[in-house]
Amino acid sequence: MAMNIPNILTVLRLLAAPGIAVMFLYFHRPWADWFALGLFIAASITDWYDGYLARLWGQESRFGAMLDPIADKAMVAIALLVIVGYSGLTPWLVLPATIILFREVFVSGLREFIGSAAGTLSVTRLAKWKTTVQMVALAVLFLGTGLENVHLDLYRQMSPEAYDAALASGPRDWNTLWLVAEGGWAAGLAGIGALWVAAILTLITGLDYFIKALPHLKDDAGEAK
Repeated sequence: MAMNIPNILTVLRLLAAPGIAVMFLYFHRPWADWFALGLFIAASITDWYDGYLARLWGQESRFGAMLDPIADKAMVAIALLVIVGYSGLTPWLVLPATIILFREVFVSGLREFIGSAAGTLSVTRLAKWKTTVQMVALAVLFLGTGLENVHLDLYRQMSPEAYDAALASGPRDWNTLWLVAEGGWAAGLAGIGALWVAAILTLITGLDYFIKALPHLKDDAGEAK
């Protein structure tokens, strides 16, 4: 196991995955949202750089190839659980999150079951796009929840009259309250939309892997089930 820079980046991304949830245990919101967003973006960037540097420097390894998808799945799964949990189990988030998590478990099980033939389920270009869309969607959702909590803090500090007046004048003077309220709404809507796109890509790639694995799922003649 060579601990070169690409592999170190992959390990750091894996360690960052539980760190996203830890942010919400030790910091109040919206600071927890901002720290989780920063950690998630930094970890997502390493997902591109570790593979790029490994190819550039000729440092590709079995350890990196094994750990890279695990780190990606851990990041996505934990971020999904945090966002869904702190968003009040909104159905528009729960359903795509369920699809994504189900697919990841299913494909991982397929790879484990077919063993040495798992090479037939190598990562496709569409699967890479799927992961990219997932990470973009989750980052935008973290941005949305952060802005929503800033909005809530501002609301608590203002009288109802001042709050209504600030919202009403927002399109004219672009005040902080209006920007935060509109930004949080837009980010939340965009994040949910992107998550649904990711869920659809997840289904397509999962079906593709299942079809490729079918020849390896047939019982050999005379073999007990």
